Amino acid sequence: MLTKSMITTMLPVTDVERAGRFYGDTLGLHQRATGADGSVSFDAGNGDAIGLLPAEAGAQSAHTTITFEVSDIRGEIRDLERRGVRFADYDLPDLRTVDHVAELGNEKAAWFSDSEGNILCIHEVLG
Repeated sequence: MLTKSMITTMLPVTDVERAGRFYGDTLGLHQRATGADGSVSFDAGNGDAIGLLPAEAGAQSAHTTITFEVSDIRGEIRDLERRGVRFADYDLPDLRTVDHVAELGNEKAAWFSDSEGNILCIHEVLG
């Protein structure tokens, strides 16, 4: 049954080696496996995984592809910035960040891109 299945989110990357360094070294994720097709997967918590799939430039999404739930968004931002992650800031009619963080109802969120242009998010559920 799918409700009990572990999930691997596959992300298109133009340079698997560069993206692997980002997910392994910068984000600190543990590499799980390398596929015969050149893909690489990383543990993403709770048994799930992130797969990096070789793809042509432009295959990346302009929308958030993965969001990581964290318990302390400000602490996570500080840690990731020390590792070289650059967070996006927005000042749009429906989305505004202050010090990289947007407050969205009962959660806070912050966005950054991986080495290949995929948009990632960290979010903290409040209360």
